[in-house]
Amino acid sequence: MTVRAMLKGKSGGVITIRPESSLRDAIALLSQRRIGAVVVSGDGEKVDGILSERDLVHAMHSHGTSLLDRQVKEIMTKDVITCAPEMALTQVMETMTRGRFRHLPVLENGKLIGIVSIGDAVKSRLSELESETTQLRAYIAGG
Repeated sequence: MTVRAMLKGKSGGVITIRPESSLRDAIALLSQRRIGAVVVSGDGEKVDGILSERDLVHAMHSHGTSLLDRQVKEIMTKDVITCAPEMALTQVMETMTRGRFRHLPVLENGKLIGIVSIGDAVKSRLSELESETTQLRAYIAGG
């Protein structure tokens, strides 16, 4: 299965936040949308960074509650690893595991078209394995 196929199963567009937004607003967005990370983008197409719950926890530990009035661009992860829609699910999972992160923005021709979480990848992989198992059982039973 490819990232493109995975994205077809997801609803809605990509949620982004502007680099100048406050971290207070970012936390509200993550909470309201029930997501673990948000792509930081000034124009909604280019990836300027990514802000995850982990980024917020580390920054809160260092700066305390004064952090809430700072801007997203101050603590976001700037060097974002991305993937292409043609990338295989197994490659996505390997990339996330190796990099120790749980969200991967998807770019096509330099434009943001989606984001894949480790939860999306696991759900898709389990569905894929279930389908293969069903096909093998049908083959063996018909055999």
